[in-house]
Amino acid sequence: MRLPVAIAALALAVSACGSAQSQPPAAAQPSATQVAADATGINPQPLDKLKDGGSLRMSIQQWITQYNVSHVDGGQGDGAAIVELVEPNLFTSDSKGVAHANPDYLVSAEVTSTSPQVITYKLNPKAKWSDGKPLGVKDFETQWKTRNGKDKAYLTAGSAGYELISKVEQGADPSEVKVTYSEPFADWQSLFDPLLPSAATDTPEKFNKGWIEQVPITSAAWKIGTYDKTAQTITAVRDDTWWGAKPKLDTIVFRAIDPATALDAYLNKEIDYVSASRTEAYVRLKDDPTTDIRVGARWDEVFVLLNGGRGPLADQRVRNAVEKAVDRQALATVALKDLPVQPTTLGSHFFMPNQEGYQDNSGEYGKLDVEGAKKLLAEYGKPVKLSFVLNADSPQQSVDQATLLQQMLGAVGIQLTIDKVPGNDYFEKYVWRGNFDLVSFRNVDQLFLSQAYESYQQPEGDNVYGNYGKVTSPELIALLKKAQVTTDRAAAIKLYNEADALIWQLGHSIPLYQRPQLLAVRKGLANFGASGLSSDDYNKVGWEK
Repeated sequence: MRLPVAIAALALAVSACGSAQSQPPAAAQPSATQVAADATGINPQPLDKLKDGGSLRMSIQQWITQYNVSHVDGGQGDGAAIVELVEPNLFTSDSKGVAHANPDYLVSAEVTSTSPQVITYKLNPKAKWSDGKPLGVKDFETQWKTRNGKDKAYLTAGSAGYELISKVEQGADPSEVKVTYSEPFADWQSLFDPLLPSAATDTPEKFNKGWIEQVPITSAAWKIGTYDKTAQTITAVRDDTWWGAKPKLDTIVFRAIDPATALDAYLNKEIDYVSASRTEAYVRLKDDPTTDIRVGARWDEVFVLLNGGRGPLADQRVRNAVEKAVDRQALATVALKDLPVQPTTLGSHFFMPNQEGYQDNSGEYGKLDVEGAKKLLAEYGKPVKLSFVLNADSPQQSVDQATLLQQMLGAVGIQLTIDKVPGNDYFEKYVWRGNFDLVSFRNVDQLFLSQAYESYQQPEGDNVYGNYGKVTSPELIALLKKAQVTTDRAAAIKLYNEADALIWQLGHSIPLYQRPQLLAVRKGLANFGASGLSSDDYNKVGWEK
């Protein structure tokens, strides 16, 4: 699923610990390789080779509650992917992660002034909302005002970039929008994407509650046909008012499936693709005659988040002790055992290892140091008891991973309990509400560096933005704000790496590894799969004739 910055509700996917004798022979496994930064695997086919009609059946991790991706509770990955299917994506990215204007919605979008910075959007005059209104300046203005953080009644996910906008106005005609910034913003293409309808977001009531279990207004080749909570399915259908190329498929069905049973659901032909990124799954899937294994290099960070907003972890010494107690290389090695990728740790919160700008900034906080951890805990002096919140629907491998983490912390004197919670409550009642000490999930598709800002933003009252662990500092905020207005790429990279070193020092979170994008896809499904850094185009997805 293509997301600008999304959080997928999957706990750590790590294979069970076992003896060497219980594993398949090493010689039978593919050689481990570093996946190229622009790797994709989608079975590209021309549209005339595809059937008209048919369905794509996809699994999602949970029933979606909040569909407003601008809302603080709207960051769940599956929900955001559904919204991106039915709302305007002003930009699409290529295999190198470079953004390009989407002609279905934009004639052009470019910097027309640098002092001050002005971005001029020329909208496709055919583009309209499902209520019949054309896309226009009101939609841009409302998105700016609901996202810039000034009106606290709007429970926004984050204000990065939007807080730098000083004015939104109509240009030469209703199809032209001009956005003026008070300071240059390097990642301006990350804003207004997806664009949400003003008519469904222009009051706090609509913004906060109008998207609960529904998408009220759409503008795409697809719309939501049915929400079936009993069957746990959301079905997207073609929108006949669409002005662009007609999709090949008739329907796309999203079905909430227990992650532990998704593999069996795929093998039983109930869904059309499943992750093959776990050892057990890969071994069972790689020789299946109906399956293609497709490989891509997605921006996909598996990490452990520390909650500095409560209990012992409010003390930085304890957070640093946890960092030093975790053997990240062991976790990565176990997680990626017998997969055709190298098990290497991730040393950055901003870059993947195969990206320009990557450097390992973990320093002393990314290395196993049992004695160092014990020393910090002795300085803290009080017994440390923590909880690890785990999605109860997680596969056994994730339970094994949590157990391994429990053992690591136990070795330095930290008592860790594992609390299993219902899958549908995992984010809404625990992660987003800060009801955890340690938790693990993924950050995906962070193609614009400034998109990380909300993960470190200073919480205000009940709104923590995307900083669910509430760990930050004025110095970090200053670095990130400076970086996002630095248009020189090399200078910006330097600032983000300085910020990254500080994030490690603060004990905000522990990156573990880049999750490989290994997907098992039903043979015959074209233009779909491991898309890497490029955008999915569901209008071109279909079944080969």
